Amino acid sequence: MIISPSIELQNGRCVSLYRGRIDEPHIWHVDPVETAKSYAAAGAEWIHVTDFDAIAGDDSNTDLVQDIIHHCGASVQLGGGFRSLQRMSEWADRGAGRIVIGTLAVMAPNLVKQAAKLYPDQIVIAVDVFKGKIMSDGWRKPSAIEPETFIKTFAKDPLAAIIVTDIDADLEEADDSLALVTKLAGISTAPVFARGLSRSLDDLARLKYVPHVAGAIIGRALFDHSIDLGEALELANQPEQTAAFV
Repeated sequence: MIISPSIELQNGRCVSLYRGRIDEPHIWHVDPVETAKSYAAAGAEWIHVTDFDAIAGDDSNTDLVQDIIHHCGASVQLGGGFRSLQRMSEWADRGAGRIVIGTLAVMAPNLVKQAAKLYPDQIVIAVDVFKGKIMSDGWRKPSAIEPETFIKTFAKDPLAAIIVTDIDADLEEADDSLALVTKLAGISTAPVFARGLSRSLDDLARLKYVPHVAGAIIGRALFDHSIDLGEALELANQPEQTAAFV
């Protein structure tokens, strides 16, 4: 199981959003680059970075994101505002190991298919689900597309991964979200990562044994210290227990 710590950026700061409410960020008073370095030092091989300002067409975080890519010591998976092949190419050239695409996959799936062929194993699709339907435009615009149909659209494309986020996940009752991830992982041909489901080591332990789930993306739980990254990585790397035969 792969653990990818997440850093979400807005106005040059680390933030967390509640259900995608971009106008109500929880601000973490930490340095984004140093935070990324600490994640790499703890053993994370991939760091998931989302640039919320880029979703709105604002490139003010460009230098900051480049600093994270060049200095953190881990590979960076970057999302936020990828609406053209040109921008994907620019960030691939700047060192982003993977590009995360959400809205464009909803609006122009054939263009994303083209990107997957141009950059095999570098394109990641974000499957953001709210009330059983796919959302786009930074979790602000609902669609009529069901997540199962959406995932099957890219079944033959060489994607690096699919990230599943249940936007309306209840903080107290995660069983429905776990069921959603389990279902989508079962039909995906690309590795599936769950985002927003890991708020404790117990959550990670449950997720680890879900068939076909490759890993978890953890953000807020690391910032508020609900999860220690070192302990999470240790749990993820533990061999699965099997029954002994006598």
